[in-house]
Amino acid sequence: MIIPYYKSSDSKFTLLHGDCIGLLDSFDFKFDMIFADPPYHLSNGGISVHGGKMVSVNKGLWDKSNGFREDYEFDRRWLSACRDKLKSTGTIWVSGTYHNIFSIARCLTELGYKILNCVTWVKTNPPPNLSCRYFTHSAEYILWARHNEKTPHYFNYGLMKEINGGTQMRDVWTLPAIAPWEKTCGKHPTQKPLILVARTILASTVPGAWILDPFTGSSTTGIAANLLGRRFLGIDMEEKFLQMSKARKEEMEKPGKSQEYIKRMERQARVFQDKDIKVIGEQYVDYGQDLPF
Repeated sequence: MIIPYYKSSDSKFTLLHGDCIGLLDSFDFKFDMIFADPPYHLSNGGISVHGGKMVSVNKGLWDKSNGFREDYEFDRRWLSACRDKLKSTGTIWVSGTYHNIFSIARCLTELGYKILNCVTWVKTNPPPNLSCRYFTHSAEYILWARHNEKTPHYFNYGLMKEINGGTQMRDVWTLPAIAPWEKTCGKHPTQKPLILVARTILASTVPGAWILDPFTGSSTTGIAANLLGRRFLGIDMEEKFLQMSKARKEEMEKPGKSQEYIKRMERQARVFQDKDIKVIGEQYVDYGQDLPF
């Protein structure tokens, strides 16, 4: 029997502690969308720049590479487990850099997913490279794929076009990295900005949808999902990150905090229109289904 590490009072934000592959294989449930920010396998003793200071790129044992073959087999296993938990009309978003994204694309294709887009996230404030021997790394990539080749997926084309000023949205998104207000409960070393994840959720789900993050970290996916009236399950092996996730959810439940988050994101980029902001908290639709734990 699965016992949640944490479940919010409104039952829209649930966390599990453990290995995502084993946990996903242990229960029967289908999600509308998955957002995955898996290990990039970059903790190799190198250095980078953060806040104008030289820092180590090492993030923890969970991010260390075990060699190409083992890294590839790991990606294939968790993507297979996720596909079994994705609705036939659902989609998955997987973030990465050039270090892992090509391996991810191969796994997706081999497992029967259909890749829809490779979104390039251009960072407005990337760190400089220290060697001065190659171009500054200023982008990450997000593969968007549906469950299978033939079954149509949900895409909120009209909203994406509206957000983009009345023209079709392209697969290059210029958005900032995380802001200080997103780190009030601590900072995960690979934390994604709320505004980035919010766009993927708006693009591929309807209110009330269930969203899974198998490498939840500080649960940016869950915070964005709840802000937009969706429900969320996050899984992580690191208890310290689950504690951070719990703190972020509880902070968001304070009076006026949700609207504050939305307004801050609106200032970052014109992702939300006025009509969307006004219905935050009223969008939730009860599909009559819930997690089996």
